[in-house]
Amino acid sequence: MLKYRKYKVSSNNELMNGKVFAKAVVNQTIDLDGLARHMAKHGTPYTRGVIAGILRDMVDCIQELTLEGTAVKIPDLAIFSVGIKSVGAESAEQFTAQENITGFKLRARANG
Repeated sequence: MLKYRKYKVSSNNELMNGKVFAKAVVNQTIDLDGLARHMAKHGTPYTRGVIAGILRDMVDCIQELTLEGTAVKIPDLAIFSVGIKSVGAESAEQFTAQENITGFKLRARANG
């Protein structure tokens, strides 16, 4: 069951100020090995090691594909794509990747 906590907003936004909302509570975080152990308990013929290897390969492939400009959709989970962090230049001519691109991030948009 999803756990949540209630919180009250203090804001200058008249529509939200004083209202109570819900926020999901995270009890723990598991890594790929933890996910593989969990998946192996669901009656699959595959071992934790095989599942962990497949998950690691999936992560590597998602990184590779997104850096090539391909979005990867995993149904009922997310669409993964790459995002770019950059600082502005005064003009298109003055913009260079070396000076203006400061980093990359993996984006995940929920779907399903």
